Amino acid sequence: MRRHFISGFTGSAGTAVITLDKAALWTDGRYHLQASEQLDPSSWTLMKDGLPDTPTQGDWLKDVLKPGNKVGVDPFLISHNSWKTLSKDLKSRDINLVAVQENLIDLVWNDAQTIAKDGGSSVRPARPCNKLVKLDVTLTGKQWKVKVKELRADLDKKKCSAIIVTALDQIAWLLNLRGSDIEFNPVFFAYCIVTMDDVLLFIDKAKLSPEVEESISAYHGEARPSTGAEMCVGIYPYDDVLNYIKTKLIPKTDGKLIWLSSGSSEAIISSVPKRQRFVQFSPIERAKAIKNDTEIQNIKNCHIRDGAALCEYLAWLEKTIEENPNGHESLWEIPGADYLEKCRSQQEKYVGLSFSTISASGPNGSVIHYHPSEQSKRPIGKAELYLVDSGAQYLDGTTDVTRTVHFGQPTEKERECFTNVLKGHIRLAKAIFPRLVKGNSLDTFARCYLWSKGLDYMHGTGHGVGMFLNVHEGPSSISSRGSPDDPGLEAGQVLSNEPGYYEDKAFGIRIENLIVLRKAETKYNFNQRGFLRIETITLVPIQLKMIDINIMEDDEIEWLNEYHATCRRLVGAHLEKTGKQHVKEWLWKETEPLKRA
Repeated sequence: MRRHFISGFTGSAGTAVITLDKAALWTDGRYHLQASEQLDPSSWTLMKDGLPDTPTQGDWLKDVLKPGNKVGVDPFLISHNSWKTLSKDLKSRDINLVAVQENLIDLVWNDAQTIAKDGGSSVRPARPCNKLVKLDVTLTGKQWKVKVKELRADLDKKKCSAIIVTALDQIAWLLNLRGSDIEFNPVFFAYCIVTMDDVLLFIDKAKLSPEVEESISAYHGEARPSTGAEMCVGIYPYDDVLNYIKTKLIPKTDGKLIWLSSGSSEAIISSVPKRQRFVQFSPIERAKAIKNDTEIQNIKNCHIRDGAALCEYLAWLEKTIEENPNGHESLWEIPGADYLEKCRSQQEKYVGLSFSTISASGPNGSVIHYHPSEQSKRPIGKAELYLVDSGAQYLDGTTDVTRTVHFGQPTEKERECFTNVLKGHIRLAKAIFPRLVKGNSLDTFARCYLWSKGLDYMHGTGHGVGMFLNVHEGPSSISSRGSPDDPGLEAGQVLSNEPGYYEDKAFGIRIENLIVLRKAETKYNFNQRGFLRIETITLVPIQLKMIDINIMEDDEIEWLNEYHATCRRLVGAHLEKTGKQHVKEWLWKETEPLKRA
């Protein structure tokens, strides 16, 4: 939100760098087009990350600054790894990276003159203070005390006396709690420190209901139980974390190692003496990513309901367009997204959206992370492709699905591109591969058919997804870019499979399902490594009219027909149970077996 305030750019990823007379913003390929439209070219230079000629932030700063200059950064908002890399780079030109004690954007954001000029829109929002909810073991599959016990075993193996947890989804997962402090993400602002004797949560205590406190056996401050405290949670003020680390944790650990994630902020890591730092990938991240059997079944259950909601939306769109060939006020991108949210909100265990719905008609679909606005909105009709990328948070899982459809007659180019995207999607969905390979090993499967036509897309093929947690979750992803923190793929991980193709100012195509990795039975087992297969868990039809069957292989047609049969069996039963007979009829029409003429 600070970046949005200062630059006008609303994308979820990017870095703004401001000097006394220049300003530049770096963002990746998902947002190049969006940023070019939102940034004022007279004030900002767009730096397109991922392109070979784009300078790094360090190189740009070395070019526009002079030796002896200083670059200020809020140490709470930059990771230790990023700090080290940038600091080393700048020092080569005698430019120093310095930690600022008060965020510089906040000085402007709360400035009375600035607020007066724009009628109050510059008022900085207050930090959220929403109540937490506890998750029952029927949803999580494991008690929080068991998770802490396993975490302590990881600490013991590495000869560490404590771990400082800063990732919000890791804290939520560890304690079987969820919140609503960040839109679309069921997390809450907190820090957590786990030692062999204590579990400490640094949080605004107003967020804790008596039920939540009971669920984590909470005690406050120094009121530590005389016995069993190692399986109770001590509650401390959120802003006390640095003081506690320096004055209590460091003396108590007596020179022993403290586990810190490399993704933690520079402020947290620099508070621990170098000799005590054990900086490594957090064991919680991997444990969280590998879902247990209970979590997987819950996630699959929520996808049945979510699939039914999306089927209801698409059926309504098709019917409304047919009944209103000249258009209707409901057939615009924003009312369409609102109607889809309404369909989801009627489903059992619904909590909210997992991200802002991408409802994109025609050329708006070429903006990879497009969000409809009053200025950009387009009608949904028979003349153009329509891309809808959406998802929801349910108590029993998180969903993320994209479908691209045409309610009229698609062009041959659109069908050719769509079919090659689908072929890549199926190629990945059918893959069998060794466990513990990195996610980037799978990326080519999804791109190979597009590449053969000289096409590609500027985003990753897949990201991890949480269990009623963040819709984007580490540590693994499927992308051409490797990740040093990716420990390798393992059974139980949930990821997306979402190849696409985008023709600037014309149309966008993306086909996205969520998948869960399963153990594969293979004839041989090289080096006893074990192999994995993919089970698709999203259940929404893939539009048949968009497919050019002439370039489909027999095994691809077989996969699609089996997938659609599963949609009929599982989503159809739910629609029957909930009395949505008209949606069931639409589902049957959309899942007719694909056959060659």
